[in-house]
Amino acid sequence: MAQVSRQNAASLTDNIIVTLQKEDYFPAFEKTLKNYSKQANIPGFRKGMVPVGLVKKMYGASIFADEVLRSVEKEVNAFLEKENPEIFGQPLPLEANADTVRGFNMNEPGTYTFTFEIGLKPEFTPPDLSKASIKRMNVTVTDEMVDEEVERLRNRFGNKKEPETVTSEDNVLNISFTEVDAEGKVVEGGLSHETNSLLVKYFSQTVRQEWMGLKVGDSITKILGEAFEEKEFGWVRDDLGQKENPHAAKLNLKMTITKIGLVEKRELNEEFFNQIFPERAIAAQAEFREAMRDDISKQWAQQARGQVQDEIYHFLLDHTDIAFPEDFLKRWIMQSSKEPKTAEQAEAEFPRFKNQLKWTLISDYLIKQHSFDVNMEELRAYAKNQMMGYMGVTSINENMAWLDSYVDRMMQDKKYIDENYHRLLTEKLFGWAESQVQYNDVTVSAEEFLEKQHHHHH
Repeated sequence: MAQVSRQNAASLTDNIIVTLQKEDYFPAFEKTLKNYSKQANIPGFRKGMVPVGLVKKMYGASIFADEVLRSVEKEVNAFLEKENPEIFGQPLPLEANADTVRGFNMNEPGTYTFTFEIGLKPEFTPPDLSKASIKRMNVTVTDEMVDEEVERLRNRFGNKKEPETVTSEDNVLNISFTEVDAEGKVVEGGLSHETNSLLVKYFSQTVRQEWMGLKVGDSITKILGEAFEEKEFGWVRDDLGQKENPHAAKLNLKMTITKIGLVEKRELNEEFFNQIFPERAIAAQAEFREAMRDDISKQWAQQARGQVQDEIYHFLLDHTDIAFPEDFLKRWIMQSSKEPKTAEQAEAEFPRFKNQLKWTLISDYLIKQHSFDVNMEELRAYAKNQMMGYMGVTSINENMAWLDSYVDRMMQDKKYIDENYHRLLTEKLFGWAESQVQYNDVTVSAEEFLEKQHHHHH
C-alpha cells in the first residue's frame, strides 16, 4: 500500500513524500496493456486479437511510466484533499524524481519514491486601518472650468455644416500633408499623411489668415515648425508620425484642404440644458451652470477617491509584514509558465510577483474576515448599468426590453461573471476600507491635484 508523509524542508516549505509498492500500480499497468491489445490496430492482426506480449514490447515502457505517475498524482491529490494545507500553487516535483523515472523497469517492477515540494501560506495580521491618516484632496471647481466645459458641450452638440470656403478660425479643416522640396516638387519617399482634422485656430497667427477664403482642393506650403502655435506643434508632429524625427520642425509640407467643416455652437436654451441633464428640468442658464459645476465636482471627487484608494492600498502593503517561501516561489515561476523561465528571469520578476501575491493575501484575508460577497442580482444590476453607460442612457423606458436580454446573455458568460464578481468584491472591500481610515482633507486646484498624481505615480 502506498505511503504518503509530510516533512518540513525549510521555512514555509514542506516536502510530500510518496512511496509506491508494486501492488499500487502494477495491476493498473496490466489492465491497460489488455485494453490496448483489444483496441490496437497493428498490421497482420485483426482488431482485438493483438497479443498482449506484442503490445507490451511495443508500448509497455510508456504505459508503465504513465500508470506509475498516474498513481503518484492520485496519492498526492488525495493527501492534499485530506490534509487541506494552505499552499501556493501546485506541488513541485524535485529533480530527483526524474532519476526515479529513468530507473523504471516494467520487467522488474519495484518500490518507487517521489518527493514534491509545497509552499505554505504564512500567517499574518493586516494593520488597523483606523490608524491610517489618508490625504484626501478636494479640487476647487472654478468659473473658468465651468466655462470651458460649457463651451466644449456647445461644440460637441453643435450643428455641423460644410461651408464652401474658410471664413473663421473655428472652421475645421481636413488636410492632406505632403512633403515637398524648395521648388514645390513632391519628395520621393517623403512624408505623406491624409486628412488630419484641425481647427484653423491651431495654426500660427499668420498662417490662419492665409487659409481665409480658400476652398476644398486649395493648398498652402509651410515649414511644419512655423505652421502651428507652439502648444499645438507637438501633438500635430506626433500625429504625423514624426515624434522620433529630430528634424520634424524643418519639414516643408504642402497642406491641401480635403474638407471644410464648421460647428455652430448650440444656443444656451432650455432644449440644450435638458439634453445635457435630461432628468433635471433646467430652464435657466444660472441653474444649468450650477448643475455643470456639480457634475464637474463629482468627476474630480471620483478621481480623488481613486487617489484615496491608492493610498489605502499602499498603507496595507507597507504596514503588513508577510514572510514568503521565496525559493519555492521562484522555482514555481520558473516551472509554471507556458515556456519555462531561467533562474535569472524568475529573479527579475519576483519583486513584482511578490507584491501582487502580498496584496492577494491581504485582500483575501479582509474579504473573508468581513464576509464580503456579491450576489447574482448585484451582478445583473452592474451589467445593466454598464450597458446603459455605453449607450449614454440615463433611465429605462418601455422600449428597452433588449436590455434584459443583453443582461441574460451576460449572465451565461462565465468569464464575464468571474471578472465582474472580483471587480465588485474589490469595490466592496475598498468601500469598507474608506469608512475605516482617518482623513486629512486639503483643498487644491486642478493643476495641483494632477501634479501630485504625477509625482505619486512616479
